Amino acid sequence: MLRLEGVSVDIAGASVLRGVSLVVPPGGRVALIGRNGAGKTTTLRALMGLLPLKGGRIAVDGQDCARVPAHKRTGLGIGYAPEERRLFGSFTVQENLLLPAEVLGLPKAELQRRLEAVYDLLPELRTFAPRKAAGLSGGQGKMVALGRALMVGSRAVLLDEPFQGLAPALALRYAEALARLRDALPDVAILITESSPELLRQLVDTTFVIERGEIAAL
Repeated sequence: MLRLEGVSVDIAGASVLRGVSLVVPPGGRVALIGRNGAGKTTTLRALMGLLPLKGGRIAVDGQDCARVPAHKRTGLGIGYAPEERRLFGSFTVQENLLLPAEVLGLPKAELQRRLEAVYDLLPELRTFAPRKAAGLSGGQGKMVALGRALMVGSRAVLLDEPFQGLAPALALRYAEALARLRDALPDVAILITESSPELLRQLVDTTFVIERGEIAAL
């Protein structure tokens, strides 16, 4: 379970998040909807420890994350697919997928098990596996970023605007992959940010709206 309680974040002296509270239960599919600049990405970065909290609390399965540095948040079982993908262009697709799990020091057998599970869920990644990430299209890169998040997201997966910039065909394949997650990973919490609620209407159980850094009433 992910829980944010009264989370506030300032960036360069400006208040970006103001008392954000939300819960993503185990197996829950939750959308955080808002315009550009509303605070969606800041919320996910705060969850990953990439931005310091001015106030509030973030917990994973009841464990307060305040003392967990950013580079150890994946060790809590949180996978993160940022909007800009952030792949290593000189690495192959498979190397990009394996990297965060290897950093966690997982045994080779577990690495292979997780990799096969990702390939079963996202079969196109098996086809791309030997290709350098630098040669992928933007949409293909988003699929790799999703797979990489799933490699370490044993408790929760955070997806930042996954449909942004995708061609319709790729957006449909991405949506189909997200729909399959419910059957493949029934206990994993998923938090997805988007600008348009229409893109997620069939994929999530609960929707929060964020406006000017605050959760708004639906």
